[in-house]
Amino acid sequence: MIKQSIGEHMDLGINFITSGVIASILYLTAAVGLGQLLRKGVSCFDNPRTWIKIVGAAGLIFHGYVIYVLVIEQWVNLGFFHALSIAGWLLVLLLEMTWLLRHVGNLGIIIFPIAAATVIMQSLNPDATIQSASSELDTHIFISMLAYSLLGVAAIQAMLLAVQERHLRNKKPGGFIRALPPMNEVENLMFQLIRGGVIVLGLALISAIPLVDNILEQQRAHTAVLSVISLLIFSALLWGRARHGWRGKVASYWTLSGFGFLFFAYFGSRFVIEILLETAAVS
Repeated sequence: MIKQSIGEHMDLGINFITSGVIASILYLTAAVGLGQLLRKGVSCFDNPRTWIKIVGAAGLIFHGYVIYVLVIEQWVNLGFFHALSIAGWLLVLLLEMTWLLRHVGNLGIIIFPIAAATVIMQSLNPDATIQSASSELDTHIFISMLAYSLLGVAAIQAMLLAVQERHLRNKKPGGFIRALPPMNEVENLMFQLIRGGVIVLGLALISAIPLVDNILEQQRAHTAVLSVISLLIFSALLWGRARHGWRGKVASYWTLSGFGFLFFAYFGSRFVIEILLETAAVS
């Protein structure tokens, strides 16, 4: 196991750090643009937000370069900041792709700042432990990240749905609520993402079967357990939707609960192990 220091990245340092800064500026510019439109109550149907879409796509390219230099070019055992950055990049990618077909750009007001934070944190923490890659591990990581991203966008949709419902219940449908798509469209997209996420998460768990010995050796059994709980929660939500027509606040809470377990399954455990425990050991 070889530790890559920042000094060993000196030749590339300016490039990936600069790219990370540019990506974060572009993301935040797009988020501010969306925020201004929402504050004015400009509907996504009246303003296609094309320039914001282009700015977000440009940020995606610079963000992708940072990931290429620090992760793909020298395949690493994904540390906390690298994994977080990849998840942020995938969130933007899914947003941009979905944006081509649906009026979902307003989700960027949440997704863009998240992605900006993740790429900056990755750029400032480039160290990672190199290991010989295995096809089974590579496959599992890729599928897992895709599942996290799909269900992450669904969770953001759930938060948006909860905000819309709260405003309508309080009879305050004005302001930025007017600029959002109808609740049924938000809800339908959320369940489409959940269906896709459940399938991908199931595949991720199946792909982890050949890695059971490795998982136990690294004391990550809790990751598998929390992921299974998340899968059961999302599956129960889909069953409730089909059988009892669950929607609105109930669907939002189930979605956020399921994603909460999934988030802590990977990022929560890595934060404790790689950040808190290492910091405590050093001090």
